[in-house]
Amino acid sequence: MPRSGPASSRIDGYDRTAASRILARLAFPGLFTDRNAVAAEFPGGEPDIQYRLAPLVPAPGSHLTASQQRYLTSFMQPCPAAAVTSATHRVTWNDSVGVPNVAHCGPSSLGPMVPIVARESTLALWRALAADAGLAERIAGLDAGASQVLEATTTDVEPLEIFRIGVEATARTLVQHAYLANQTPYRTPDQFAHGLRDSGVFAVVASTWYWELQASTFRRGMIPVSFVPGPGGTVRYPPETLATLRAMKDATIAQARAVMARAVTSEKLTVAAAVQKYYHDLDLIAKQYALLPTGEQPRCLGQMTHTVDGQRFSVQPGVVTAYVETFVRLLDLVRVTLLPGLPEEEITDPQERTFHIPDMNCKHCRATVTTLLESMDAPVAEIDLVTKRVVAGFRTVAARERAFDAIRDAGYTVVPPR
Repeated sequence: MPRSGPASSRIDGYDRTAASRILARLAFPGLFTDRNAVAAEFPGGEPDIQYRLAPLVPAPGSHLTASQQRYLTSFMQPCPAAAVTSATHRVTWNDSVGVPNVAHCGPSSLGPMVPIVARESTLALWRALAADAGLAERIAGLDAGASQVLEATTTDVEPLEIFRIGVEATARTLVQHAYLANQTPYRTPDQFAHGLRDSGVFAVVASTWYWELQASTFRRGMIPVSFVPGPGGTVRYPPETLATLRAMKDATIAQARAVMARAVTSEKLTVAAAVQKYYHDLDLIAKQYALLPTGEQPRCLGQMTHTVDGQRFSVQPGVVTAYVETFVRLLDLVRVTLLPGLPEEEITDPQERTFHIPDMNCKHCRATVTTLLESMDAPVAEIDLVTKRVVAGFRTVAARERAFDAIRDAGYTVVPPR
């Protein structure tokens, strides 16, 4: 049963501890314990991936781009600009299954190999999830009560999607922190991945960053942390970084709760209606924070520890271990080639409706893009979070360009039709 709390924290089924326990029981004894299930082979053979680099251009008088500055001012207070590191280049490529991708690299020397192989590692673990018959059977056996808890508590609701997003969040942690590799003793991608794992950085991100900070800063090629040496060749966040992350999270929680309190008092909305309006429709708050009982700090669902079949178990450590092992193995299999010049982004057919947004990663992203496009009179026919494909209607080329600019201003990358 959901725990009691103030009016703004009561909604049928909302219970983060219960949701975490459900996911732990589905994942037990581990999502990737059979390492042979994480195929080292690629469906089309070992890939030779061609990529392009484009420099990020800082705004005048700043080390951040204009988009990074806007996001910092609007959503990252009280984080100072000096605490943020920007990538130096945008990387674009098609992965081994043909999906367009955009990420960032620099200023460290690790380069584009990290984001490209991180994507291939994500795809390999996604294939393993899809092939896990035991997991599929356990998901199919969920009862109505468990499904209601996930529906009320989580963003992506479907267990397989939640695990897929967890894998993708692990990839984002690796890629973003690679901007800072020169602040560490790790000089190669494999050393860096092992170093982050051994330093506990994946767990620290899950426990200290606020909801949406990772995905939104990843899309913009920025990271609001730094490293200092830790014991035994590890690295850690310095106290000022932890204090800034905590202040940003507290501000985000306070804002979400204030919005919900106003919605259920001044606006006389039910809690469910307030969540629909401010979370689903307007994308202004995270229900993960708005519905927290008073005094409770948010914890990552994959980090909570539960007793399953008499054993203490949490989901995240196994995912991190499998991810790092897969990444290191694929470093020897993936070949990359730099293409000269920048891609052309010409639009020749006003009725062309299909394009890609590589950095969409969850249903919240889909809702944001849908709301934005339809507010510009561009009805959405399809958004596929696996292929990152969007199909929408535009009356003119100019209208489509305005819509693409609006999507970019929201922090997403648009790959136009070619």
